[in-house]
Amino acid sequence: MKLRHTQLSIPANGVWLDGMLAHAPDVRALALCLRSHGHPALEQPARPVELTLQAAGFATMTVDLLTRQEVQRDPDASYNIPRLTERILAAAEWTAHQPPLAGLPLALVVSDTGCAAAIRAAVRAPDQFIAIACLGGRADLAGAEPLRAVRTPVRLIVTPGTAEAAILDRAYPLMKGGHHWLALAATEDARELEQLAARAATTWLRQHLRQVQGTPQA
Repeated sequence: MKLRHTQLSIPANGVWLDGMLAHAPDVRALALCLRSHGHPALEQPARPVELTLQAAGFATMTVDLLTRQEVQRDPDASYNIPRLTERILAAAEWTAHQPPLAGLPLALVVSDTGCAAAIRAAVRAPDQFIAIACLGGRADLAGAEPLRAVRTPVRLIVTPGTAEAAILDRAYPLMKGGHHWLALAATEDARELEQLAARAATTWLRQHLRQVQGTPQA
């Protein structure tokens, strides 16, 4: 599947978010790959998670939830969960008005504090997203009430022995909807960990895409 890559500026409550869309006419769904920490260049080579999703038939839209100015001026910008939540919902709403994207099932792939915002966004718009894959991150920052309320299927993909895993281990029991804990195999190779996480996220999204589309499980 040959993908076309397009740089985007997405309006979100008075600011413009940088994005990169990889799309083809025959994609099956759209994965919003959300970044809430730093501001790495979007024109850099795609990460393993985006490449793995694309190979599975997903279009990907990578979005920086913070502006460059916010990253430079506010060290706590990534912890403003309400603002990140509003921007996730704005990005999802924007896709609904783009002819190549409108009607595609939407899924979220998030890390860092964006995991908390994704959970809150799914609570606010319970029919908007087919599934959420959290690559580690701080889902706990969503708060106890959203964790209990979320019904969108969520997979927490964790690296055993990390501080994040310990925090998520305490937050996970609060979740009442369709959710799954996946501990990655132990390895000291950072690239291998990225690949394992990418495959785990893609498998989760494909599983729930099949359920939405009514196709049999592989």
